[in-house]
Amino acid sequence: MDIIFGIILPVFGTLGLGYVAARFGAFDEAANRGLSLFVFNFALPLMLFRAIAQAELPDAMPWGYLLSYYIGAFVVFGLAMLAGRMMFARRLDEQGVIGLGAAFSNTGMLGIPLVMTAYGPSAALPLFVMIACHSLLLLPPTTALIEAAQGGKRPTRELLVNLSKSILATPIIWGLSAGLVFALSSIEIPGPLDVVVKGLGSAATPCALFALGASLTRYSLAGNLREPMVLVALKTVIHPLLVWVLAAHVFEVPQLWVMTAVLLAALPAGITPYLFAQRYGVCQQAVASSVFLSTLLSVLTLSVLLFLLRA
Repeated sequence: MDIIFGIILPVFGTLGLGYVAARFGAFDEAANRGLSLFVFNFALPLMLFRAIAQAELPDAMPWGYLLSYYIGAFVVFGLAMLAGRMMFARRLDEQGVIGLGAAFSNTGMLGIPLVMTAYGPSAALPLFVMIACHSLLLLPPTTALIEAAQGGKRPTRELLVNLSKSILATPIIWGLSAGLVFALSSIEIPGPLDVVVKGLGSAATPCALFALGASLTRYSLAGNLREPMVLVALKTVIHPLLVWVLAAHVFEVPQLWVMTAVLLAALPAGITPYLFAQRYGVCQQAVASSVFLSTLLSVLTLSVLLFLLRA
C-alpha cells in the first residue's frame, strides 16, 4: 500500500489531472508548451544539478549498468524489427521506427519524476549516467538505418552532427554536467543559490507529470491494435526483464543501480519515436497508439514492478 499511496498515486494522479485538464479545455496547448519549456529548461535541470552536486560518486563507473540496459534495449529493438517484418510486413525504414518505439523510454517527463520519487536523491547519479547516454546511443543508429532504407535523403554525417548539437544544447545535460563538476570538485552550492535551485527544482516533478498528462491528449488509440500491443509488451515487459537478468545475474551491478535500470527500462515509450514517425512519414498511427497505450498500462506494470523490486 505504501507503494500505491507513496509513489503511484502521486505520480499518475498528477499525470491524470494534466490529461483531464487538457481534455476538457482548462489547460490549452499554449499553456502546456509554456509549462513544458519551464520543466525542460529550468526545473528538471536545476533539480538534477542539485542532486548530482550533493551525490556521493562511486569509486569506479559500474559499466555493467550501461551494458545491462543497452544490451536489453538493442535486443528489444531487434525483436521489434523482426516482428514488424514477419508479422506486419513492414519495410526496413518502418522497422527502424517501430524498433525505436519498443526501445526508447520516456526518461525525461516520466522517468526522472518516478525514479526520484521512488528512490530519492541517491538515484540521481544512475539517472545522470543513463540520461547522458540514452539519446546518444539509440538515435544515431536508428537515424542511419532509416536514412539508408529511404535512399539516404541527407548525408548521415550531417544528421549525426545535428543530433550531437541537439543533445549538447539540452539544458538537462548541462544541469547534470554542472552538478558533476560540483561533485568532483567537492564544491558546496552557495546558500542563496541553493535556496533558488531547491525551490525551482522542487517544481520539476509535479510540473513534468502534469505537462506529460496534458500532452497525451495529442495521441489516441486508432486502427488495428495488434502491432501497438506487441510494441507495448516489448517495451514494458521484455525490456525490463532482460535488464534485470543482465544486471542482477550477469554483471556485478549495485542494487540501487539495478533497480534504477530496471525501472527505466519498464517506462512507457517516449515521445521521440512518434517524432521520428512524423519526420519520416511512417508508422505514425501504430507508434502514437503504442505511446498512449504503454503510458496508460504503465500504471499497472510499474506498480507491480516497484512492488517486486522492493520485495
